[in-house]
Amino acid sequence: MYVGRFIVVGPDFGAYRVSSRSFPNRRVVERDGVLTVAPTPDAPESDNPYISYNCVREGGDGVVVGNGSHVDPVAEKLDIGYPARDALAESLLALDYEKDDYDTPRIAGVVGEDSYVGIVRKDALLVRPVEEDPLLVATYEEDDPAPVTFDGSGSPADIAERAHGMAYEHAVCAAGVTYDDGDVDVGFYNGE
Repeated sequence: MYVGRFIVVGPDFGAYRVSSRSFPNRRVVERDGVLTVAPTPDAPESDNPYISYNCVREGGDGVVVGNGSHVDPVAEKLDIGYPARDALAESLLALDYEKDDYDTPRIAGVVGEDSYVGIVRKDALLVRPVEEDPLLVATYEEDDPAPVTFDGSGSPADIAERAHGMAYEHAVCAAGVTYDDGDVDVGFYNGE
C-alpha cells in the first residue's frame, strides 16, 4: 500500500519517512543538527517547492518531525514557549494542506515532555496526544493518527532504518530522533 510520507511518534522517539512515486531522488542530510530532505546530486532539476525542506528540527524542550516547511514554525513556536499541542495546531492551520495536484496533507509531530501528532487535510485539522503507544499518520490512506506497532529502541539511525523498512511502498529515505529528559539525538537512513 502506498501511504506517501509518514511519521511515527512515541513518547520518547520519532521517525519520518519519505515515500515517493514522483520524486524518488531525495535523501536526508544533516546541517547543524537539523535534518533536511534534499535532492540527490543526480536528481533532475525541479521548481517544486515541496521536495526539499527541514524534516527534523529541535525547538524548545523537544524536537519536531514533519513533511514540509511547517516544521520550522512549529519549532520556532516551541522556542518561544508555546505548548506542543498549540505549536502544532497553529502552524498546521496557518500553512494548511499543500496546494498541489493531490491536496497533500501536512503532517507533523513533537517529541518531548508532551508528545503529539498532527495533520491538516483539506477537510480537517487533527492533533492527538501520544501517550503510551506510538501513533502513525501519513499523507495518504493512513491520514488519521492511529496506534502502530513500532520498536522505538536503539539509536536514531536504527529508528530511521526501521521506518524505512516498514511495509509501505516506495521508500526513499528516513529520519529518526530520540528524546531523553531534554536531550535530543537525531539520525537518518538513506536506504544504503
